[in-house]
Amino acid sequence: MRKPVVGTAIGLGTCLLLTAAMTTASATPPTAAAARAVQHPVLVDCLWHQRYRPTDFIVACGDGNSVLKSMHWTRWDDNAAVAQGVNWVNDCKPYCAAGTFHGYPVTIRLDRPTAWKKHANVEQFTRMSLTYRDARPEGFTQVMTIPLWN
Repeated sequence: MRKPVVGTAIGLGTCLLLTAAMTTASATPPTAAAARAVQHPVLVDCLWHQRYRPTDFIVACGDGNSVLKSMHWTRWDDNAAVAQGVNWVNDCKPYCAAGTFHGYPVTIRLDRPTAWKKHANVEQFTRMSLTYRDARPEGFTQVMTIPLWN
């Protein structure tokens, strides 16, 4: 009769230890990158995720015909963020579904931080400027300024 009681006690003890270990693991402090992201404004993507120094970003959320890739950040502080990257833009010729993506080297600048409407305690950048170094997509100016959603 003692064997089932001992087995139950061991099983319950194991469950308690696992629960304590999982609780302790979930209470660990955030990583340095996450802590910096909380302190500085973030870039909000198409799916409403907070992004800090992302390597890629969809500019045209509706159709995905403009995407920033290979972004390397040289600045990210309370006022602005600056990166070098490539803007891949669909030429939509003869139409967008059959178009070809072309890469254009750009400097990306984020600025105008403000409180994010979804999370008032989080600051987000609300303007993006793309400066094309050489060639640029048809119809684009050398500097394109894009308001970001809030």
